[in-house]
This record gives sequence, structure tokens and C-alpha cells, in this order.
Amino acid sequence: MMLEGKNAIIYGAGGPVGGGIAKAFAREGARVFLTGRGQDKLDRLAKEITEAGGRAETAVVDALDEDAVAEHARSVAAQGGIHISLNLISRGDVQGVPLMRMAADDFTRAITKGVTATFITAKVAARHMSEQGSGVILAFNSGSAHSSPMMGSTGPADAAIDTFIRNLALEVGPNGVRVLGIWAAGIPETLTPERLATVNSDMQLDEAALEGLKNNLAAMRMSKRSPSLTEVAEVAVFLASDRSSGMTGTFTNVTQMFTS
Repeated sequence: MMLEGKNAIIYGAGGPVGGGIAKAFAREGARVFLTGRGQDKLDRLAKEITEAGGRAETAVVDALDEDAVAEHARSVAAQGGIHISLNLISRGDVQGVPLMRMAADDFTRAITKGVTATFITAKVAARHMSEQGSGVILAFNSGSAHSSPMMGSTGPADAAIDTFIRNLALEVGPNGVRVLGIWAAGIPETLTPERLATVNSDMQLDEAALEGLKNNLAAMRMSKRSPSLTEVAEVAVFLASDRSSGMTGTFTNVTQMFTS
């Protein structure tokens, strides 16, 4: 198994992407430490993982609280080290609104929350990993920093995280720590009316409209198909494993939009 013997912390594990990646990590032998704001979601995910033969522990941790993140990381490190850290918390993105009509708070929220959580979780992990001489820090966003109109606050938030990840990789690389990112957007399994409404409350879609949206997204891909959650999770497994040991300071584009 590709992640046998590794401890992986996943912040925001209660969401669909976090859950999918956590299950994939566990299947490949990692012990997953699931964190988030809702204990019930984490417990349900942990139960699925353990029933499938994996190992999972849960903790309510606010990724924006540096003291809480540091305390939880110390407890994980004491159980054999921290080998993988991945931040997936929701940022409060607003999309589908022209930038010239967007409220300042809606524009800055995702930037501030996204880069702060990524900074705190990555910084704390980097310290432990540097001491042990190895580890992989993963980041995740939509890749919208590259000319994505009507994506609102998402593009600037992604750009801030992209730059931070590359700079951190340069600093901690000599310590044996790798820092990598994943670009993925429009994953069909995650596109529900409820989740779409969180980025634009005016986006009220029935089943037919939702399928139309998914089809339009697929048509924009180089491959004319959208990546599945399983495919995204497998990319995360590869990047977190020793098989990608020569990679750092870069992002893997799972989405492959025509603008890439």
C-alpha cells in the first residue's frame, strides 16, 4: 500500500472532497486524523473508514485557530509523526457575480479565510515535518487564478494559496519536506443544489438545470469529461506517497479546463 505507516491530518474532512480523499488515504494504509467543525460528520466518516478496515480518529479543530491546530498536531506527532497534511476547509467563496458589483466583504472573505487556514495548517505541519526530516503538505483549490471570469473571489483566493505553496516549498525543501497542490473544480459528485447555493444564493437549480451545468462543464474540458471524486482522490494519494518523491513546489491540474 502506498501510504502504509503514515499519519495524515485532513482539515475540513467532513466535506465531500475531504471524505473522498480520507477514504483513499485509509485504503492505502494511512492512519487518518479527521478534523472539522462538526463532530457528527466526522464520526460518520470515521465509521465508514473503520468498517472498511481503515484507521481513523476524529477531532473538532478550527483551522483558523493556530493554538488549536498546534495542540492537535502535537497529539498526532506524538503518535508516530505527521507525514501528510491537507487543508480542505470551506472559504466562503462567492461566484457568479461580476467583480465590479461584488461587495468588498464577499470579495475578501475567501482570500483571507483561505490563505489564513492554509498558512496556519501548513506552518504547523512544516515545523513537525522539518524536525523528522520528511513529510508532504498538500493544498487544494480550483485553479481559478488563471483567467477565470465570473468566479468572483475564488480566483484571487486561489492565487494567494498558489503563491504561498510555492514559496513554502522553497523554504522547507532542504529539510526533506515536500509541498504540493491540486487544482480540481466541477467534480460531479460534489455539485449539488445545496453546495452551489453556498457560493451564490441566487443559483437555484432543478435536476434538469443541474445536469445541464454538469454537461457544460464537461464540454469545457480538454478530455470532454469532468474528473470524478475517485480520480481526484487517487491523485492526492500519489502526491502524498513516496512515488512522487521528486515533486515539490508545483500544482497538479486534475480539472484540465480548456483555459489551462
